[in-house]
Amino acid sequence: MYQRHNIPITRNQPVSPEKAHFAKELRRNMTPSEALLWKRLKGGTLAGLHFRRQQIIGGFIADFYCVAAKLAIELDGAIHDAQTQLDHDRDQALATMGIRTLRFKNEEVANDADAVLQRIIEVCATQT
Repeated sequence: MYQRHNIPITRNQPVSPEKAHFAKELRRNMTPSEALLWKRLKGGTLAGLHFRRQQIIGGFIADFYCVAAKLAIELDGAIHDAQTQLDHDRDQALATMGIRTLRFKNEEVANDADAVLQRIIEVCATQT
């Protein structure tokens, strides 16, 4: 349903103007952890993998998304402690589209970005 004739699910999907505007605002106002990770992901600098930031996928906005690995990366701040069921449901919805979700706490990125990047490479290697 989400991928037809090898067209990635991120293309030709119905997106409301409000959702597109919200994603654009999120790109403009990244959290410090998102900005730090994006600096290391952008331009295919991580193992040649291309990532998008604040990518709309099936009505959800993933912090980062790699089409080739079908991997969504989420950075979780304190608010996520109170919405674990919502995050689980979202991860399950993405999984039905064939997308894996990899979650990191903001502190993990801030304290050991190299370990986070190594984990991303390992997970992507199992898909690409």
